[in-house]
Amino acid sequence: LLTLGPVTFDVLGNDHDEIFVAAQRFARELEARYPALTRPDIGYNPTQPQLTVDIDRRRAADLGVNLENLSATLRAMIDGDELIDLNIDDEAVPILLESSNGTINDPSDLVNLYVSTDAGDLIPLSSVVSIREQGVAAELNRQSQRRAIEIDIERDDSYPLASAVEDLNQLADEVLPENVSMIHLGQAAALEETSREVAITYAIALIVVFLVLCAQFEGFTSALVVTLLVPFGVAAAVVALWLTGTSLNIYSQIGLVLLIGLMAKNSVLLVEFADQLRDRGYNLRDAIEKGAAVRLRPVAMTMVSTVIGGLPLILATGAGAEARTSIGWVVFGGLGMAALFTLYLTPALYLLLGRFSTARAAQTEKLEQELNAAQLVGDGL
Repeated sequence: LLTLGPVTFDVLGNDHDEIFVAAQRFARELEARYPALTRPDIGYNPTQPQLTVDIDRRRAADLGVNLENLSATLRAMIDGDELIDLNIDDEAVPILLESSNGTINDPSDLVNLYVSTDAGDLIPLSSVVSIREQGVAAELNRQSQRRAIEIDIERDDSYPLASAVEDLNQLADEVLPENVSMIHLGQAAALEETSREVAITYAIALIVVFLVLCAQFEGFTSALVVTLLVPFGVAAAVVALWLTGTSLNIYSQIGLVLLIGLMAKNSVLLVEFADQLRDRGYNLRDAIEKGAAVRLRPVAMTMVSTVIGGLPLILATGAGAEARTSIGWVVFGGLGMAALFTLYLTPALYLLLGRFSTARAAQTEKLEQELNAAQLVGDGL
């Protein structure tokens, strides 16, 4: 488990010793490559002392030692054996069986204990058990039904969470062996889940915008021109965030969804007017050139008003200012730079893709000719 402030990761594997070696190497490489991630603290300590009592079951059976009696003796002498709870005035009081000689203070004292056999004789415990001391981990963590090791890492406040997660994933791919993996928990997991959900939201937004435009334009070509401009607007917003040092957080992602609608709206003003000119008999090039010239003022006025409207979000202060600033930079910077794509790239795409479609007036005229021809055939019969 790797913790970056409030962010957590799980390093998983099949064997704790193997994971521990991989975690140590991971921590060394982390300190060497990323100064913003400091003080890795591996939570797995295999030197915790543990006393193990091994029972020779065959010898115990030969001597007539009951394993239950042996277990009760060890419990009573080491930590007390709880026999029953006694209820006194509605309060449960545990009855413990303890040694009258005091607790065991040294592991060697265990071999001096005596245990009774089935025949009632007392034999030394050392005749049926052996005691060994070894170093083990205090806790053996599991995550996703696999063994896990915890590591705590401090992260600088200036180091974005998304960058830290990306760097750690890259380092894990390079350093961790094939049978050791890393999964995200906490804020890191929330960030990944949110990113996936936002990506799905972007896809749904594009599909909905495209389908609505297809219905409005009564065709696919003009709708495709408008939809193809959206990725350029998103790229402009990401550049604006990069220039201002704003992280790509949940608020800026919401602003990107808003930007998709604004980009589509401005492009519709130009494309729709060009379609109307083609219906009047203009050829493709003349229609888009005149449409771009006539619609320049309304498109520019719409963009300027929207961009200036986002300025108060950038200048916001106080509680929640970071969220408003993220959305403001997406609208102010992204839409401001996206104006170039709307004014220059829209005519180019329309000229490139418009040749694959005919004007709606031509389609209507063709339909009328077919209806007239069918009517004449009917009258002839």
